[in-house]
Amino acid sequence: MKVKKLVFVALLLFSVKSFAQIWDKIETKDGIHYITSNLEYIKFPLLGTYLFQGKEPVVELNQYGAGFYQLHEQLKRPVNWGIECDVYGSLLYKKGFDNSKYTLWYQYTAKSEDDTEEDMNWKPVDFTIHFNTLKMFIQGERSKDYKEIPEK
Repeated sequence: MKVKKLVFVALLLFSVKSFAQIWDKIETKDGIHYITSNLEYIKFPLLGTYLFQGKEPVVELNQYGAGFYQLHEQLKRPVNWGIECDVYGSLLYKKGFDNSKYTLWYQYTAKSEDDTEEDMNWKPVDFTIHFNTLKMFIQGERSKDYKEIPEK
């Protein structure tokens, strides 16, 4: 009897993990998109601070899809973020000669007095990984060095 209960619990835990939602569905002005910030499915070290020529403005990507985004000559603002994926959670990207290009979506989480409705919408920006130089870029100008993560 104990073995049956143990097998049932193990099966239940496996099914919950297998069918857990790994993406978020977002509505943008050009339609529905899916994003993920689940690090089990993002196989590169994207968390951290991305600097513009070694200083501000910065982009900070933290765990669980939280972070900060700073535009030129503006204050750093809290955001939700995610990398675009398909409905199954597989990241969407374009492979280049020595890089891969992804779409990073972000949305401000707090409205400032000068914001319009448009400012509060989800916004896409390019996120590229350059394998030869071991650098990652957001919008082609904010960068972060990284080290390759060995496969487990």
